[in-house]
Amino acid sequence: METPRRTLAKAITWQTLGLFTMTVIGFIFTGSVSAGGSLAIASALTGVVFYMIHERVWTRVSWGRLDRS
Repeated sequence: METPRRTLAKAITWQTLGLFTMTVIGFIFTGSVSAGGSLAIASALTGVVFYMIHERVWTRVSWGRLDRS
């Protein structure tokens, strides 16, 4: 089982990667780093929240886990 702190660390590192990716994609589509960055920040903020919820729900699902005891 994961601690909430570990889940948060995973969410932050994942969103950092997403922030960079979305900035590049936004720049490609808009031609503006500012517009691309704004889109990326909005995506990252909502993404962290939903990733945390997603991870916490999946920690309660036993399907697909192997019992290692």
